[in-house]
Amino acid sequence: MQTGNFLGIYLAKDRATVVCLEVQGRERKLVGCFSVSPEQSEQPAFQALAQRIAAVCAERQIKFTEAAVALDCAMFMQHSIHSEFSDVRKITQTIHFDTEEALGTDATDVAIAFKINSTDQTGADISAFTTQKQMLSDLLGALQSNNIDPFSVEPDVSCLARFVCQSASLSADARPLFAFLSRRNGYFISPVSSPWQGISPTPATSMRTFLLSPSQNRNEMLIKQVSMSTALLQAAGTANRLEIFDAADSVSCDDIAKKIAVETSRIDITGLAKVSADAIADCPDAVEFAIAYGAAIAQLDGSHGTNFRGDFMPYQGRKMRLQQTLKFFAVAAVILMFAVGLYGLMQAVQFNKYRAQLRTKFTKDFTAVMFGEKMPSKTKEATRKISTALRRIKEAQKGFSLTGEEAVAAKLALVLQALNKCAATTGLNIDTVSISDKMITINGDTPSPENTLKMFDALKKTGFNVLQQRISTDPGRSTFGVTVEPTTKQGGGGQ
Repeated sequence: MQTGNFLGIYLAKDRATVVCLEVQGRERKLVGCFSVSPEQSEQPAFQALAQRIAAVCAERQIKFTEAAVALDCAMFMQHSIHSEFSDVRKITQTIHFDTEEALGTDATDVAIAFKINSTDQTGADISAFTTQKQMLSDLLGALQSNNIDPFSVEPDVSCLARFVCQSASLSADARPLFAFLSRRNGYFISPVSSPWQGISPTPATSMRTFLLSPSQNRNEMLIKQVSMSTALLQAAGTANRLEIFDAADSVSCDDIAKKIAVETSRIDITGLAKVSADAIADCPDAVEFAIAYGAAIAQLDGSHGTNFRGDFMPYQGRKMRLQQTLKFFAVAAVILMFAVGLYGLMQAVQFNKYRAQLRTKFTKDFTAVMFGEKMPSKTKEATRKISTALRRIKEAQKGFSLTGEEAVAAKLALVLQALNKCAATTGLNIDTVSISDKMITINGDTPSPENTLKMFDALKKTGFNVLQQRISTDPGRSTFGVTVEPTTKQGGGGQ
């Protein structure tokens, strides 16, 4: 069972009645209803009406999931047609030809809806409804431009029949003829199906509409129309009961009953709709309210044979909304995935670039500190080696007592620290480094005696005492030999 808020719109050229129902299973609750007329403007009547409907819905905070429209009987024509087929699919395929034959003119410019009244071995008796495609296009365009896209557009009498059939409850042997007189129109509805006990969604009905004039005597007009309708709606059998509702409240049931010899009584539309008179106070014509009510529950009726949109501008709203929603989420997902991927790629590129820069710098420093040793492929291993060398240097600087290989390594680390400080500025070349428990002898050359003396100063600043030094000048280079000892007391019992 469908649930949600459904909007029904009874639409004439100069007025509209709107009903919104909240449907929960079999329960229906009136959310709101009102009638409007187009304001004076240069806009087309349908556009003005659609704007008024949308404005009032917004003003009263009436929200809905689906909408349906009932066309006033002045905006369509009804025809009785006999089809050679009884199958709905075949009738749908041939209804245009049958309608053209009944009209005697080309039906290219009209939209056709139909309702099967009865079937037998010879085919089916059909009520066909026609309306101008251009008018229907203007109407739908006006509504859609105001965010109202009705899934069905039906004749008003069809919606009124739905309201009656889903609201009234009579005995099984009753053959009622319902007469509804609005301010401007008249409607006759006669159910064909039996038994008549809350049949749902909508039993087969014979329907007829006619226009009313304000100057007509409604009693006399109704008596005349009852006889005509009984003959036209013969598929329902002879009516044994007449149910009347008159919006003008000018019809006398007793007078009519005497003239047609049929039991006659009044219908209470508010009772059928299960609402109070105050609830529909904004709808001056109760018949138009009932028609809009019938349009609002069209979504609950599995049969939409009288839907003009089936023949012209088929409803795509729900499908389009689903497609647009899926398209939106698909595009959003693609964009999100692309953004995440691009962000991750940029982060990876930036990280790799930064890592490459660090590795290049670290490789130079590692080679310089570790006596030209090749940089390991794994940075973790290189870091471990640097950390070990740094720890030994710090221990040596603090005067920790070292013996054996540790003492040699500590002294070598100090020498390298001193030489690295001045190597770039002095053009230093080292030939040999000899380390004993007490002394360190270094042989090498520089470009000039001045650079050699700078190297000696670097040794002193690092923490060495110069014991002996030798400087000789060869062609182009200054050759030296220097013996030093650490100023801190370390290695093999100290000094």
